[in-house]
Amino acid sequence: MTRTICFITTTRADWGLLRPLAELLRHRGHTIRIIASNMHLDLAFGATASEIESDGFAIDFAVPLPGGDSAADRAAAMGICTTGIARALESIVPDAVVALGDRYEMLGAVSAAALMHIPVVHIAGGEISEGAADDSFRHAITKLSSLHLTATADYRKRVIQLGEHPDTVFDTGALGVQNLLSLRCMSREELQNDIGMSLSGDIAVVTYHPATLDTGADHTTRTADMLKALDRFPELKLVITYPNNDTGGASAIPLLTEYAGNNPGRVALIPSLGATKYLSMLKIAALVIGNSSSGIVEVPSAGIPTVDIGIRQRGRTAADSVIHCNPDTDSIAHAIEKALSPAFREKAKNTSNPYSKSDTTATMAAAIEKFLENPPTLKRFHDLP
Repeated sequence: MTRTICFITTTRADWGLLRPLAELLRHRGHTIRIIASNMHLDLAFGATASEIESDGFAIDFAVPLPGGDSAADRAAAMGICTTGIARALESIVPDAVVALGDRYEMLGAVSAAALMHIPVVHIAGGEISEGAADDSFRHAITKLSSLHLTATADYRKRVIQLGEHPDTVFDTGALGVQNLLSLRCMSREELQNDIGMSLSGDIAVVTYHPATLDTGADHTTRTADMLKALDRFPELKLVITYPNNDTGGASAIPLLTEYAGNNPGRVALIPSLGATKYLSMLKIAALVIGNSSSGIVEVPSAGIPTVDIGIRQRGRTAADSVIHCNPDTDSIAHAIEKALSPAFREKAKNTSNPYSKSDTTATMAAAIEKFLENPPTLKRFHDLP
């Protein structure tokens, strides 16, 4: 039986992960509806809704959120997201909602679905990121969801520990890893033409988001410290993407813009690479620097090192190719130096990725279809023995 499945996407990152799953479910005859919100509709962050449409999907509802860079602004945006998503779901009347991750606006969206008795499929639950408020949002989304597709066996155990029945929790691996391994990537020449900068020599892909629970310094100061560390490697080409729009993220964009302007030919600043360009960049890059979850989840499968800065991703399972460091200039520089060493590069080439599992997308699709054959009307807390 075919169903109507609604994908809610709010950032450049989650749509890049969700797209192959949406394509597969559509290929199997299900009706796919798309609600786009937050960064997808914000010109300052690349207005990436166009990427959804270029992938062959119509955006059924757009839910724009207000700007602002404070915690109160983000809380207000979450409330507006809840209202907008509720009205969209009221019109769509889907059989299920698919939600990925841990962001504040996704918590608002899922809260609307739960209040409307629409089953939620949650992807990437059970993970830990101690340095961001997203950590709590993720677990809250888990408790509002009925089907759980986790990236590792340990994360599956944690979701069950949160009271979810084992029959509703599946260890599927991470979507991003399969996307990286199966994507037809752009060539170096195509990337150079698109970005407008020579990509010869060693390249670092840099994405540095606010660590919203870091009380040591504001995000602008942290970003400045990172840029000082990058200055110690003048031969390293840098492809820098914008931070996301968590509290404090927008404050660093002028600093990044000035840095790119002062380093023509060495630094390219891109609001959003999109999934294809980003994964293609990983195939030619020497390393990834920053604190994005992608550096932990997908990058090890590219066979290159990750320099993970600060506390944002602390607690996540990580491959041996990931170097964790403090967010000060010296610590970051030492980590980059280690990552660029021949010995560590060779180590990264042969590192096993704990998030890699065969047929992730097909496994997820099958789990969703099986779940929708008889979706639960009542959810009970599962106590551990």
